Amino acid sequence: MSNVISKINKEQLKNDRSKFNIGDTVCVHTIVKEGEKERIQKFTGVVIGKRGVDINAAFTVRRISYGEGVERIFPTHSPRIAKIEVETQASVRRSKLNYLRDRTGKAAMSVKEKSQQAKNASAAKAKAAAAVAA
Repeated sequence: MSNVISKINKEQLKNDRSKFNIGDTVCVHTIVKEGEKERIQKFTGVVIGKRGVDINAAFTVRRISYGEGVERIFPTHSPRIAKIEVETQASVRRSKLNYLRDRTGKAAMSVKEKSQQAKNASAAKAKAAAAVAA
């Protein structure tokens, strides 16, 4: 019996959904049904936590909207999610970023970017400066 359930669960999994981590700024494209029409709505924010495995996996995205913090929990493998775009990657030391809830303003969304990206950016700036100087 459990083999049948696990087989059905594996069929429902989406392959492109596990390419983001906690602390990343993501744009989640959700399919919203209004009457007979369907449209795509974006929700952009910082991933502050993940939970569950396989078909039960979910992640929480937080953003500041009109000065108020808004959090949404998305099922990772939901058919209502069109796609998940990673805008910026971050390097964090915790699995849950609940401390962002206490912050206000710009500090509420600030997470340390990945160091490798910072190194690549500084190397690109150095090359550009060398090209201008030459």
